[in-house]
Amino acid sequence: MVSGEAKLAFVLGGARSGKSRYAESLLTALPPPWIYIATAAAGDAEMAARIAAHRARRAASWRTVEAPRDIARSLASCGDAPVLVDCLTLWLSNLMLSEADVDAEIDRLEKALQAAAAPVVLVSNEVGFGIVPDHPLGRRFRDRQGLLNQRIAACADRVILMVAGLPLVLKDAAKDAP
Repeated sequence: MVSGEAKLAFVLGGARSGKSRYAESLLTALPPPWIYIATAAAGDAEMAARIAAHRARRAASWRTVEAPRDIARSLASCGDAPVLVDCLTLWLSNLMLSEADVDAEIDRLEKALQAAAAPVVLVSNEVGFGIVPDHPLGRRFRDRQGLLNQRIAACADRVILMVAGLPLVLKDAAKDAP
């Protein structure tokens, strides 16, 4: 559950590991309304179907905010409603493909997370377990994703790694406190 000391939770894992469903359960343990900041863009029919499946799974108490590249601004507009950001992997991809200043955008995201009035859960892919991509863009993306995950994990109160639908708690500031 995201509450008390765990104002910022970070859920990461591989593809189809159960990240999104678990992250949603963290927020739905809190009173609604909940805000879902979606970073995916439906560039083709298959991605549109994935987005539709995610939306169909969520109850009517969720409000969706589309933010393929500007999570920081979206977070600032959420007030005191709990927020789920799904996912940082697509967000990073969107930034890189638009040739945005990725480091500046990550800095903006970190500031927005620090200023958030309500609990926030972020979802991201752990891409470091796979093979080294054979294309330079793939290698740059993998490296940047790893660094982004490290930065978010460092500022998160709770970090959960999803493996085969099971949550493994890597960090829990509430339990680690003296």
